[in-house]
Amino acid sequence: MSTSPKPVDPVGALLVGFAAMLFATKGIFAKQLYSMGVSVEALVTLRALFALPLFWWFALRRESFAAIRSTPPRALLTAAAVGALCYYVGAMLDFVALTMIEASIERVLIFSYPAMVVLFYAWRDRRWPTRTVLLALALTYVGIFFTMGGFDLAELRANLLGTLLVIGSALSYAIYFVVSEKYTREIGSARFTLIAMTAAPACLLPHFLVTHDVAELGAFSASAWALLVILAIVCMFLPASFQAEGVRRVGAQRGAVLSTVGPPTTVVLAWILLDERLTLWQWLGIALIVLGILVLDLERTRQSSV
Repeated sequence: MSTSPKPVDPVGALLVGFAAMLFATKGIFAKQLYSMGVSVEALVTLRALFALPLFWWFALRRESFAAIRSTPPRALLTAAAVGALCYYVGAMLDFVALTMIEASIERVLIFSYPAMVVLFYAWRDRRWPTRTVLLALALTYVGIFFTMGGFDLAELRANLLGTLLVIGSALSYAIYFVVSEKYTREIGSARFTLIAMTAAPACLLPHFLVTHDVAELGAFSASAWALLVILAIVCMFLPASFQAEGVRRVGAQRGAVLSTVGPPTTVVLAWILLDERLTLWQWLGIALIVLGILVLDLERTRQSSV
């Protein structure tokens, strides 16, 4: 007996799409801050610290501190673990990669994570992916190859390490996405995001203090501090909050597909603001990655209607 696929929650879809567009500006801000002498460690740490009070403010508007304290230990530890994984380990990998590759390439590569989400569900459900899904995965990873430079071996070598770092970051993002789908429904998106975003600076601050001299912060210009605050709000607090609520409404797989508005946004912004120019191979890679993700969505929709 056939059933109609569950309709997409329009509010959830808008939240996920808008979150992806805000996340897409991250590389633009990072490139500008690097040119102003801000280190990767300082950028990632200060971004998380500046955003943290906002996450607490938002969560406490939704529920009491007593309710937050009553979070089941399993949910608390899981949210903290994936928060540290994604916004400490994954963020460090991603922002280091931005010192090596162009912002537009980074944002496209990070979108290999929807394919990882699909593979995770296939593994969890002990179900071999269909031929359509395998085709979509092939398109995605061939697209990654071309985005790295394709058959231009010099470009390929130049982008290899940065690409591997971004793929590692994408893996952490995929894990966060999948875990958040379950636990945002259990404890709410605001509380889940709060716990994850509290765990990240708890790891980042000791990392910065061990690897850097605090005195370097005194050398930052007023413009750099202003950009760091904007980065924390526009590229961390708002999109993370929107994404958590959006995933709660539409699910991880649908949310991953809706997030594909992110790469085109970055490509356009990087072209306008950073004067980045992509090669023909890289444009082909972008097209293949986006096509692969769209094929995954079509297959998911077809299966849900069977």
